[in-house]
Amino acid sequence: MRSFLTLLALLLTLSGCGEPPLYKQQAYVFGTLVDISVYGEDEAKAQAAVGQVLKDFDKLHEMLHAWKPGTLSRVNDLIAQDAAEVATSPGLVAILQDTARYSAQSDGLFNPAIGNLIRLWGFQADSFDGNVPPAPAEIGRWLKAAPSMADLALAGHTVRSRNPAVRVDLGGYAKGYALDVAAAYLKSQGIDNALINIGGNVIALGKHGERPWRVGIQHPRQAGAIAMVDLNDGEAIGTSGDYQRYFDYQGRRYCHLIDPRTALPVQGVQAVTVLARGAKAGVVSDVASKPLFISGAAGWRAMADKMGVREAMFIDGDGRISVTADLARRLQWSAGVPAATVVP
Repeated sequence: MRSFLTLLALLLTLSGCGEPPLYKQQAYVFGTLVDISVYGEDEAKAQAAVGQVLKDFDKLHEMLHAWKPGTLSRVNDLIAQDAAEVATSPGLVAILQDTARYSAQSDGLFNPAIGNLIRLWGFQADSFDGNVPPAPAEIGRWLKAAPSMADLALAGHTVRSRNPAVRVDLGGYAKGYALDVAAAYLKSQGIDNALINIGGNVIALGKHGERPWRVGIQHPRQAGAIAMVDLNDGEAIGTSGDYQRYFDYQGRRYCHLIDPRTALPVQGVQAVTVLARGAKAGVVSDVASKPLFISGAAGWRAMADKMGVREAMFIDGDGRISVTADLARRLQWSAGVPAATVVP
């Protein structure tokens, strides 16, 4: 599976006696490659901490998976049966409350309640070969049901829904949440320098020796990076693109990023990258790219302000690049990339 963001091979091989070690471990979680690097720690300590992070990721994956058996899928099934009240873990309720806040902040463009629509388009699957667009009548029925996170009442360990059409899909949130959980755990273990990459959603702790951690932003139409950026301590970066989960039908590309206002995959956008910092840097870098993407060329910059994002890049369907001034000054563009339009 092609990553939204490519972690560059710029960690550099350590040489010379006495230099701090770099410990790296990979795994496959959340349906994608996870890569964790720890700098300057004893190997046994790093291995134990990273091992626990990967165990935590497995638990989160089981809890938050949208269609395979687990905590969230059980809640979704009971909502579909029009259950008056669904009891679940307080941890999941807190996550749903958090996603509901981001949904409201984005005017509903980030809408995890559209799981049935994602399923209708065939994206709740591991492969999209042979997918075809759903019938207009099916789209119309979904639009009439209009599920949203506002349909849920969330408190304690219970979930109530006034709309049985709600089916929560946290695909636009879970990886960012996992980044924040992992970063907090590593810090609690005294690990101050690490890079965590979940399928291209990346968070940095500290530095890689004397230099910042450096990552590359995936080119949406070519192998390799379109640009590189150094991440400071606590910063996270994530990209939403039309090039990872998509299918082609009659010469047209249909991606998994769906506009809940039209129930159709977004057209005219190749990729949106968001860089964030703060206590929820991972979540913001994951979540905010979705409403920016859905807002399109005319609305992405205003939506960035609405989501509190100052560092973002937007690539339209023709490959034209726009980037906020705060991010532009930090990027190192790859050779041959067309000049970007810098916006305030």
